[in-house]
Amino acid sequence: MKLVVTGPFGVGKTTLIRTLSEIPTLHTEEVMTTSSAGLDDLRGLPEKATTTVAVDFGRLTVPGDLVLYLFGTPGQERFFPLWQDIARGALGALVMADTRRLADSFPVMDMVEEQGLPYAVAVNRFPGAPAHSDEVLRRHLDLAPETPLVQCDARNRRDSIGTLIALGEYVLSRLTQDAP
Repeated sequence: MKLVVTGPFGVGKTTLIRTLSEIPTLHTEEVMTTSSAGLDDLRGLPEKATTTVAVDFGRLTVPGDLVLYLFGTPGQERFFPLWQDIARGALGALVMADTRRLADSFPVMDMVEEQGLPYAVAVNRFPGAPAHSDEVLRRHLDLAPETPLVQCDARNRRDSIGTLIALGEYVLSRLTQDAP
């Protein structure tokens, strides 16, 4: 099952894939240079020094021999055309969000919806970031009632697995609903 892990710049996509993958991840993370100074908004990301420039990839086998292929996308708008190529053939998307910059998630959610992909939202809890209830997050993110929302720490394996369970259950329910 191909799943896309997406979200705005600096939200923890690479971290989540590294946390979950049973294989060494493929990642195209590079040190940020002065060339990106006017392009990448680092507000709220004081320690951010690297960025994904193409794709992250990891694999996770779940009980029953179901293999999840996790494809992470770059978060900057200049890489959005690449996003469509990465998403081709995916069964669903996990959209990651950050409470320090919730509005940054809207362009990504728009792309996922335009592709027609079922998705779940994983709010990555960063140290020192504002904490909000699911109800408040749903309202601020303007989520449909059926869209799964999970709060997690992308560095924590159990939390990260919970995000995939929420997404997987939702994707399977949608596949069942759409079946003739």
